[in-house]
Amino acid sequence: MGFFQRLKSGLAKTRQAFTDRIRDVLGRRKIDDDVYEDLEDILLGADLGVSTTEELLNALVKEAKRRKLETADQLIPVLRDLILEIFKENNIEVPAAPRGLQVLLVVGVNGVGKTTTIGKLAHHYLSTGKKVLLAAGDTFRAAAIEQLAVWGERAGVDVIRQNQGADAAAVIFDGIQAAKARSADLLICDTAGRLQNKAHLMEELQKIHRIIKREVPDGNHEVLLVLDATTGQNAIVQAKVFNEVAELTGIVLTKLDGTAKGGVVIAIQQELKIPIQWVGVGEGMDDLQPFSAQEFVEALFEKV
Repeated sequence: MGFFQRLKSGLAKTRQAFTDRIRDVLGRRKIDDDVYEDLEDILLGADLGVSTTEELLNALVKEAKRRKLETADQLIPVLRDLILEIFKENNIEVPAAPRGLQVLLVVGVNGVGKTTTIGKLAHHYLSTGKKVLLAAGDTFRAAAIEQLAVWGERAGVDVIRQNQGADAAAVIFDGIQAAKARSADLLICDTAGRLQNKAHLMEELQKIHRIIKREVPDGNHEVLLVLDATTGQNAIVQAKVFNEVAELTGIVLTKLDGTAKGGVVIAIQQELKIPIQWVGVGEGMDDLQPFSAQEFVEALFEKV
C-alpha cells in the first residue's frame, strides 16, 4: 500500500466525522442560515477550533454569494479549495536538506511519540543515502535513553549517549563532535518534554540552542515539534508553549490514524503558521512521511 493509500485509510475516522458527515447532513438542501449552523457544528466536531471554523465559514459565505451557489452540496468543493489555500499560504512542504552537517532538534511532551518519531526520521533519511547519528538529549526521563537506543538499533544508526541525569546540552555537544568526526550528514537530537516546568525547559533548550549555533554556525539546524493528533485542540496549546521556548521551524503530527480529530491539522496551520512537515499514520518504519497538503486534502475529501 502506497503512502497516499495509507493516508486515506488513516484519515478514515476524521473523514467520517468531517467530510462524510458534511455530505450526509447537508445534501442538496437550499443554502440558508441552518446550513451554515450545521456546517459549523461539523467543523467544530472535527476539531478545527473556533477561530479556524469562523474564518472558513466567513470565507465560504462570501464565495457562495460571489458564485451565486444555491444548494449545500455546492459548498463542498469550495470548502476543499479554501482549506487547501490555508496550507499553500504557509509553504508546508519539507525543505530540501542543506549541504553540510544538519542538526535536527526534536521537542515535544512525553507520550506523543517523540522517540518513535526520531527513529522513523532516522530510517527515512538513511533511505535517502544520508549518514545519520542520534543524540540522547532526554536525560531527565527514566528509560528515555534506552528507548532511543532501541530505535537507533532498529534504524541502524549509532546513538551518542550519557547516563540519566547528565547535562542535556553536554550530550548534544558530544553528538555534534561525533557527527563532525564521522562526517555525518544529519544529527537528530532528542530532548526532555517536561512542560510542567517550563522555566527549566526553556533554560535547557536555550543552552542547547547556543551550543548548536556555536558549533554549527552555518545555521543548518531545525527544531521540530512532535504533536499527537488524538489530543485535538490541546496540541495547539502545546505548540504555542513550545514555540515560545524553542523557535519551532516545523511540526510532526503523529497518530492521525487513531483519531476523528484530524481537523486539528487545519487549525494548526491556520492559527500557528508553523509548517507541518511530517505526518504519521501507523506504527511501521515507513508510516512517517513528508506532509503534502494536496494529498492530505485529497484524502480528507476522497469520498465527497
